[in-house]
Amino acid sequence: MKKFILAIAATVMMASPAFAGDAAAGKAKTAMCSACHGAAGISAIPMYPNLAGQKEAYLAQQLKNFRSGQRKNAVMGPMAMALSDDDIANISAYYSSLK
Repeated sequence: MKKFILAIAATVMMASPAFAGDAAAGKAKTAMCSACHGAAGISAIPMYPNLAGQKEAYLAQQLKNFRSGQRKNAVMGPMAMALSDDDIANISAYYSSLK
């Protein structure tokens, strides 16, 4: 029974997405983001969403969707295309760390 529980626990842990983004590195990459989404992730312009405190996994997935073209936006598409997977993880970690 113990082996069964350990096997299930290991499977769940491996199946869970691991977001090991570096918030400090992400902050260094957000100069362009700040123009629309605000310096602290709170937009002054209602048409641009606030990013501060958003879930890390959600932010990462949306950036990947913009990058792949699955989610379309004339501004975000080209911006996301310039981001590596590490950049996306780091930026997502940064914005999710803000409250």
